[in-house]
Amino acid sequence: MYNGQWQDYRCKRRFRSVCMDVRGLKVTFVLIEGKKNWTEAQSYCRKHHTDLASVRNAAENQKVDDVIPAEQSAWIGLFRDSWKWSDGSFSSFRYWLQGQPDNVGGKDVCVSADLGSNGQWSDDPCDKKRPFICYVPMTTKQVIKVRLVREDSSLDLNDPAVMEQMLKEVNHVVPFQGVKGDVKLSWRKQADGKVFHKEEEEETKKKKRTRRKRDEF
Repeated sequence: MYNGQWQDYRCKRRFRSVCMDVRGLKVTFVLIEGKKNWTEAQSYCRKHHTDLASVRNAAENQKVDDVIPAEQSAWIGLFRDSWKWSDGSFSSFRYWLQGQPDNVGGKDVCVSADLGSNGQWSDDPCDKKRPFICYVPMTTKQVIKVRLVREDSSLDLNDPAVMEQMLKEVNHVVPFQGVKGDVKLSWRKQADGKVFHKEEEEETKKKKRTRRKRDEF
């Protein structure tokens, strides 16, 4: 980033970097003065903070720009990688054989793992016939109870648009809380079809259930 605008550079160039710290829904940005290449900056941020800075909107972009000295450049977390996994997942991990990928004739756009070379990768034409490896993801389901404190009491938390926006915010935070793998989040509706209830409503329901049990005895 330079004067608030983005430029692409070779990852081996050495710049200052901007790390971010994520605490719940709060995101803060920290300038690291020591000059590093992009990979070194990513490793440093992940060790000492949360990660290299991710910028989701113009307001966050302005916050990042505010911590960078005028006329200076600094790494942020965006990078370009043309190799993508078939299931749509994202990973920066690579395990290429020496000299790979070489993209012979511009047709080597699929990847095979050579089990005779410690499983290292080579790029090959996609029409080349080879054995292949499938995978079945191990899935678990976990229910988490969320308590929200809101200043605007007129906001309807059960409004579909509001729930969708909150889910996006939570989904952004999940990877930074040590949760790894492909995570799918959704709200669970109660018996009345609502997701959220005011605490006083919950207390009233508990009292009614308690009285009902006493009456049964």
